Amino acid sequence: MRDILLIGLYALTAGAVVGLLGAGLMRLLRGRSITVHVCVLLAITVAAVVAGVVTVARAMFLSGHDLQVVLVTVAASAAVSLAVGTIFGRRLAAAAMWAAQARERERRMEAGRRDLVAWVSHDLRTPLAGLRAMIEALQDGVVADPAGVAEYHRRIRAETDRMSGLVDDLFELSRIHAGALRLSPARLPLGDVVSDAVAAVAPLAADRGISVLAADRGWPVVTAGAAELNRVVDNLLTNALRYTPANGVVRIEAGRDGRDVWLAVSDSCGGIPDDDLPRVFDVAFRGTRARTPQGAGGGGLGLAIVRGLVEAHGGRVRVGNVGPGCRFEVRLPAAGGTTA
Repeated sequence: MRDILLIGLYALTAGAVVGLLGAGLMRLLRGRSITVHVCVLLAITVAAVVAGVVTVARAMFLSGHDLQVVLVTVAASAAVSLAVGTIFGRRLAAAAMWAAQARERERRMEAGRRDLVAWVSHDLRTPLAGLRAMIEALQDGVVADPAGVAEYHRRIRAETDRMSGLVDDLFELSRIHAGALRLSPARLPLGDVVSDAVAAVAPLAADRGISVLAADRGWPVVTAGAAELNRVVDNLLTNALRYTPANGVVRIEAGRDGRDVWLAVSDSCGGIPDDDLPRVFDVAFRGTRARTPQGAGGGGLGLAIVRGLVEAHGGRVRVGNVGPGCRFEVRLPAAGGTTA
């Protein structure tokens, strides 16, 4: 019994020494990735076992041949353990990183949902209060002259259209997040899509004296859903006009790189702060107050919808500061040929 306890003490001492050295090594690697930590921890564990077995084997005064057999067996077992452990350790580290990223995405989504509820509540409550006041004024006869009544009707219609647009945005965003978006891809001349979008925003551009510049020909053909692509281009143009100062310029360009078609919308908004660039496509994000022009409305959903629709097509969208403003670039699968 005494010999057994002594052998156990030898093994425990050898393992403890390796463990202490390993703890010091782990302390030095505090800033490294979780994969490195898992692999080092595995190596320390195997080394502690090997050290204990070797110490016990030497303490038992085995013959040279038996000791070699023990050492070879332990070395082979350690090599297999390290190989298998490294493989599964890397998988475990990857799973841990994925879980951390998933938690961060969930946290950001939850924060986005709270912001969305706050923004939408504000954007609905404000026009509803105005509508109620105008309707009560009409009912009470406070405004009775034809010109005043017509102006109130015009303002009621404008506020109703704005609220309808906000509800449409919410519905579109809910379809994207729920995975209920059903695309019908077709070969679409990008020039026609851009022409329709420019015509749709022409009144807003004219009202603010903003020039919308687009090429007359050479537009590529893209594979996409017609309604969804129109929504993407319209949202990008509306966003550019909203943040471009009066008498500014908005440019629309397009081209083809290999299998991709790219569409770029550039404005003269003065640029986006670097800290805000990663958040531009987040739900309910509207930018800093200093960047947001007076009267620039919207629920902060337009660019989130753009990203959702583009990614649903297997494409990607990005933004960067270029010259006097920022440049939004969309890339989608191409179809053969270009339009005149």
